[in-house]
Amino acid sequence: MRPTFSIICFTVLSGIGYGAWFLIGLGLAIGRVFCGPRSAPNATGVSLVLCHPPFWSPGALELAFLLVGIGLLCSLGHLGKPRRAWRALSQWRSSWLSREGVAALATFVPATLLLAAAIVVPMIIAGIPAPSEQFSNWVLLSESALGLLLAAGSLLTVFCTANIYASLKPIRAWHDRHVVPAYLLLALYGGGLLLPIFPMWKGDQPILLTGLIALSLAAAWLKHRYWRSIDAQPAVSAGRATGLDALGRVRSFEQPHTEENYLTHEMGFVLARKHARKLRSVVLVAAFLLPALLAALALGLPATRMPAAWLAFASGVAGLFVERWLFFAEAKHAVMAYYQR
Repeated sequence: MRPTFSIICFTVLSGIGYGAWFLIGLGLAIGRVFCGPRSAPNATGVSLVLCHPPFWSPGALELAFLLVGIGLLCSLGHLGKPRRAWRALSQWRSSWLSREGVAALATFVPATLLLAAAIVVPMIIAGIPAPSEQFSNWVLLSESALGLLLAAGSLLTVFCTANIYASLKPIRAWHDRHVVPAYLLLALYGGGLLLPIFPMWKGDQPILLTGLIALSLAAAWLKHRYWRSIDAQPAVSAGRATGLDALGRVRSFEQPHTEENYLTHEMGFVLARKHARKLRSVVLVAAFLLPALLAALALGLPATRMPAAWLAFASGVAGLFVERWLFFAEAKHAVMAYYQR
């Protein structure tokens, strides 16, 4: 398939944003389990201070919001008539694309409420000399519920996106058992790349960096397995495409076209195997190996955490763009068998 920048931009940026939202939402959802309000003295007496939930960062929430928004706008740019995009939402019973749109819009609700709460709640607490325990518990419970909805919505949206491609049987490189797990894992890995670039609670930093190393190794292994799987697939032929290969060699009586058409332009993109091998190496190094090494450096030398985090994020995002370009470029539609490609 011919790689299109708008779809590559959409899947990479929104995937990183949803991965960050999932981690933030999960931290808020479990935050009430591991911590509750605690007492802390101030100038007016004793106030209840909310415990810091894991992975919480208003800046990360805002940047993820921006990445998801940019990604969704890029996806609209791929449509022939973006003004009619709303009609796709009506086919959620049968279309993974429609389900993705519904889930994406629904996920914006808890994300927006949490973003508003990150601005408003501290102002309210600052204006109350001694917040009651009931108020603090209500805030914690509300944030936990919104965090759970945010994590669930993010996971569901990426799952729907992955199934848009995995459900296409004529494209065997996409109709592969590794596609859905890879989309989910890479989204989580992208979120893991984003969170460390923001100031975090001191106890969260080692957890995030260690998790980032583990995710990078798991993602590299899964991508390697995926590439081995699609390399082992037999070549697409007219006989296999029509189901007539058991009767003998199937070939066209004459060429079905005299010049390039829409099918050959969009679905006949050819990437040389030697170039694919080089780009796969770039993905493994830039997207996974270098960020893992930088995360290990930040763990060993905490003073280097911020520059290492930014370098890991830049390298990882660049590598993910190459990975997603390969995902489209290496996919071949079965219709190309009729054009002897």
